[in-house]
This record gives sequence, structure tokens and C-alpha cells, in this order.
Amino acid sequence: MNRKELVEQIRSKKSFLCVGLDTDLKKMPQHLLACDDPIFEFNKAIIDATAPYCVSYKPNLAFYEAFGVKGMISFEKTISYLKENYPHHFIIADAKRGDIGNTSAMYARTFFGEYDIDALTVAPYMGEDSVTPFLTYEDKWVILLALTSNKGSHDFQLTTDTEGERLFEKVLRVSQQWGNEENMMYVVGATQGEMFKDIRKVAPRHFLLVPGVGAQGGSLQEVCKYGMTEDCGLLVNSSRGIIYASSGEDFAEVAARKAEELQKEMEKELEKIL
Repeated sequence: MNRKELVEQIRSKKSFLCVGLDTDLKKMPQHLLACDDPIFEFNKAIIDATAPYCVSYKPNLAFYEAFGVKGMISFEKTISYLKENYPHHFIIADAKRGDIGNTSAMYARTFFGEYDIDALTVAPYMGEDSVTPFLTYEDKWVILLALTSNKGSHDFQLTTDTEGERLFEKVLRVSQQWGNEENMMYVVGATQGEMFKDIRKVAPRHFLLVPGVGAQGGSLQEVCKYGMTEDCGLLVNSSRGIIYASSGEDFAEVAARKAEELQKEMEKELEKIL
């Protein structure tokens, strides 16, 4: 999916919601544990319930790799189900890969070649040759970690060099020499608030993947105020606040209501620019 197609989906859905599929057997409704593949059954129900209100899904690989081969089969089934039934939804693999060039090339082959996913989160710490192999695939996206929402983000990302440039600003500035607004996004945590103004000074038009709205306390309105562009430029992710809104047999219906609530808030924000 290219940028134009993604923006068209945002406009038609009146939503820039990404639903995170961080599927944990300990948190899902217990009646599903009797299924042959409870992870996939949970994902399928969540997807069917929330698809009208979102434009993207983001399975986090850690929640699948933790169960070895079985978990990866659940992941593959989830991706296949999305591609067959909801082909216009943007699929992000939250895997945070990034290694020396030949290793990154194999990661790219895995997610863009084998699974044919739209986007992959990538850690930029090892520099250009660890990122560029992902950028060789047409209409695929690299989503670089820039300024994250976790407490430890202050340990490195906000440190400054001798000229006063913070590390996350250097990541934004230098990485734009490798990719462009059509194939590169950045992860910026919703809890960073007014820092979105600083992000937009360096990367004024790139799409931002924004985790942290909902369970982590990030404000959608603040994210939009400081981070939205003329064609939206945002994919706001919610995971726990939607998929674990209920632990009962009504989990899918409650997830749909939570997704719709966010979609309605997003519609109001989009009316300001579209």
C-alpha cells in the first residue's frame, strides 16, 4: 500500500486508528483456551469486530514468537486472514528488527517477501546499512523508532550532542537521506505530548506511528494538535485499551465499541484538515 492509498483509506473510513494485536493467552477470555488455536480465534474475532473503525492492524511479534512454532503459525494465519478478508487494511509487523546488512536483508525477505506485510518497525541504532535493505521493496514501509513512549526513552533518545541536537532528532534528520515520505515512517509515543512540535520541525510530512493512546495515558487530541499534517500523517495505535476491554464472552463486542469511540474522536480531528 502506497501513501496515496493509505490516505484514501483514512479519508473513507474517517479514521486513522491502528489496532494492536498484542495477543496474550493470560489476558484473553478464558473460554477461548479450549480452541485448537486460541490466539488466532481471538485475533479473528477482534478483527471482525473492529475492522469498520480502523485502517490498520499491528501484530506484535513478541506475543507470537513466545509460543515458538505454534505462535508463528497463529501469526501467519492472522496475516492470511487479514489479506483475504480485509485487503484494504494496512498491516504492520511490530518486530523492531535491524542488524548488519545481510541479516537485515533476510528480515526484509521474511516480512516483505514471505508474509507480504505492508510495514515493519525497525531499530535504527546500527545505522544506514541496517535499514536500507528494507527500503528496496516497492510500496513497503520502514517504520523507524524515533521517540518512544516508555520510561527508558529518556536514557538515550533525549541525550544531546555537543551542538545540542538530541539523538531522536539526529535519527529523524539522518534517516531521511535513506528513505522518503513514501516509504518511511517514524514511531513517536503519544505520551510525548508537545514533543510532536519538535518532531514536525525535522520531519514535517512523514507519517508517524503513535502508540500509547489509551492504556498508556496518551492524549489523542494533543497528538493531533501537534502532530497532524494536511493529509493526516498519523496512525494512532491502541492495543490493550481495545482488545482487552472485556475479559468475558462479549470481548469482541466491547472491543468494537471502544474502537468506534476512538474512531468518532478521530473523525472530529480529521474534519479540521480534510
